[in-house]
Amino acid sequence: QVQLVESGGGLVQAGGSLRLSCAASGRTISSYGVGWFRQAPGKEREFVAAMSWSDSSTYYADSVKGRFTISRDNAKNMVYLQMNSLKPEDTAVYYCAGRYHGGGYPEGPYDYWGQGTQVTVSS
Repeated sequence: QVQLVESGGGLVQAGGSLRLSCAASGRTISSYGVGWFRQAPGKEREFVAAMSWSDSSTYYADSVKGRFTISRDNAKNMVYLQMNSLKPEDTAVYYCAGRYHGGGYPEGPYDYWGQGTQVTVSS
């Protein structure tokens, strides 16, 4: 079992950047397909980015493609989401997710979720 803890959220002006981090404990993150999701107030949770366990292929929602980058550092047991050119519509709680020995695709499934970190982008 793995525990996931997100950090790095905050308040940023439109056009700015943030890097979210997801710290994994309990098992090495290299054993997991990973993804980032977000949920804005009054909206359903939506897919943002993912990296597959099988070959580390990356996937992005159309709304963030070219602006966000998912990466992982297996030595540090960390997953990152670099977010550039942020827009007010990126405001949401961002969640890290993982699936053991599989997954890392937009459609999931994911077995483990973090508690989320708030990202607020002001106009």
